[in-house]
Amino acid sequence: MDTEEPDRAPRHLRGGLFFGALLLVLVIGGLAGAVGGYLAGSDEQPSAQAPAPNSLDAPPPAEHTAAAPAGTVEATAQHVLPTVVELQSSGGRGGVTGSGVVFSHDGLILTNEHVVTGGGGDSLVAYWQDGRTATVRVVGTDPTSDLAVVRAEGVGEVPAANFGRSDSLRVGQQVVAFGAPFRLAGTVTTGIVSALHRPTRAGGGQGEQATVMDAVQTDAAINPGNSGGPLVALDGTVVAINSAIYSPPTSGLGNGEEPRGNLGLGFAIPIDQAKRIGRDLAEKGTTTQAVLGVSVRDDPRRGAVVIEVTPGGPGQRAGIQTGEVITGVDGRPIDSADALVAAVHAAAPGTTLSLAAGSRTVRATLDGKQVGRR
Repeated sequence: MDTEEPDRAPRHLRGGLFFGALLLVLVIGGLAGAVGGYLAGSDEQPSAQAPAPNSLDAPPPAEHTAAAPAGTVEATAQHVLPTVVELQSSGGRGGVTGSGVVFSHDGLILTNEHVVTGGGGDSLVAYWQDGRTATVRVVGTDPTSDLAVVRAEGVGEVPAANFGRSDSLRVGQQVVAFGAPFRLAGTVTTGIVSALHRPTRAGGGQGEQATVMDAVQTDAAINPGNSGGPLVALDGTVVAINSAIYSPPTSGLGNGEEPRGNLGLGFAIPIDQAKRIGRDLAEKGTTTQAVLGVSVRDDPRRGAVVIEVTPGGPGQRAGIQTGEVITGVDGRPIDSADALVAAVHAAAPGTTLSLAAGSRTVRATLDGKQVGRR
């Protein structure tokens, strides 16, 4: 067992020992300073004094010439920017601008329907990063999905983007948004996938229920002018088409104005849906939208309550009854009428869905109806 070592110095000497130790330290310190000063002062021929560091006069580092590492935002930007165009109204209307992404080497461009129709009949002009310009002709539009295909006239062969897939996107995955926000062409922003299967009215407006899309939500900065531009994974493939941003009812300034800037709540059309519709629009000028054949509204029990069943439609053939509450589609929770509509619209006509209706599961094969216009 340890014991405390007694203080062996007489009581009347303890203070002196402390003071003496302090004095010794001070003396040694003083001697060190004096020796240092003597050594510094004994240099009879001092060398030339080095100039004070100045970053303005320092030579620049070696030029960065190596290729950007694959899988980085820099590499993604270098790969995708040549395929992105700014779309402007030929009438020069200040607010009519958007973006698009080239998907064929002969000049077919995928964009939003509200970008194409926003000019009030004016034709559009496409602007590339390399300075090329071309007027574009509308091939087909679908307002229910907010998608359109246009063709650049007389531009020759142009770079085309690679389209990926959206069914394997993960929340938290890094993505890059491209476009021309506020006419700042060639803008690149980055963020993550914030949520999947977010029911959103196409074009960001308060349109009919038929325009609800099954959106990818992202916090990558998306502003007016980004509409129609691509949302891209770090492998360089397009995974969604930017379509809408969230705007609160007022700016909070008390003047009723809505904000015009990014709030970190952007919404994009999944590329799996956009590819199918874009292919139809390019080939036929129209497309088909999947329908379940029921009318629904929100239910207090957090689902979609069926208020009407179309005779002979997929819902009736599956045995869905008026008053039933649909709470799931293919294992995905459904908490509102818009969520059900979005899930149906994301599917192709002819797809069979498993619907959770109360305590039972029914299977419905979707019909299709023609939508869109040339």
